[in-house]
Amino acid sequence: MKRGGFATGEEVIVGLQVSLLDFCNYLRTSNRMKGPTTKSETALGGRFTFLGTSLTVQRMGYGAMQLAGPGVWGPPKDPDGAVAVLREAVAAGVNHIDTSDFYGPHVTNQIIRRALHPYPTGMVIVTKLGARRPADKSWQPAITPQDLTTGVYDNLRNLGLEVLDIVADRLGSTPMQVALAWLLHRSPNILLIPGTSSVAHLRENLAAGQLTLSPETLAELDGIAGTPAAMEH
Repeated sequence: MKRGGFATGEEVIVGLQVSLLDFCNYLRTSNRMKGPTTKSETALGGRFTFLGTSLTVQRMGYGAMQLAGPGVWGPPKDPDGAVAVLREAVAAGVNHIDTSDFYGPHVTNQIIRRALHPYPTGMVIVTKLGARRPADKSWQPAITPQDLTTGVYDNLRNLGLEVLDIVADRLGSTPMQVALAWLLHRSPNILLIPGTSSVAHLRENLAAGQLTLSPETLAELDGIAGTPAAMEH
């Protein structure tokens, strides 16, 4: 979460709160970037491939935080202008957009959906969980398993997406299973109570207790979340 390339004090605090499951929310459309580097891609700083995947993006992306109104609250004064900014970024070759459903809240994701849906091939949308915006416009933590599950579905709904496609793929597990397994690995005093009304989802959640994460995978997830296990003790 950045403003003009630098994080404010408030954003640093919020960043610590919301980083818990950054790794659980690499949202993207079905096709990865392929083919030779184009002139626009070179102008955007070249390409970056996410560790352990073939997911590749331009190094210059777009941060959507400022699409919401003042204080990252409510709609912008010029919604059409916000849509135009997004479309111009994509036209310039940007294929990596950072957002969150608590920007607004909900507003930024809804603008992204209005401007770009159906999303271009290769478009990568990175979102975040772990915070909520009550009516007083404050930033509050939302890091219980139910909060995180709700956050995933809020992001999917407002972005107009149906699935998550993340590092969980190579583990043969769902994103939520990886998230739950990661939490279990972090400390023996963490109790998880993921809620669901679906028998299938219940079975998936419980199966996370049998998922083994290698030290390399744990280190990668800790790095993405930005909260080393040592900080928990």
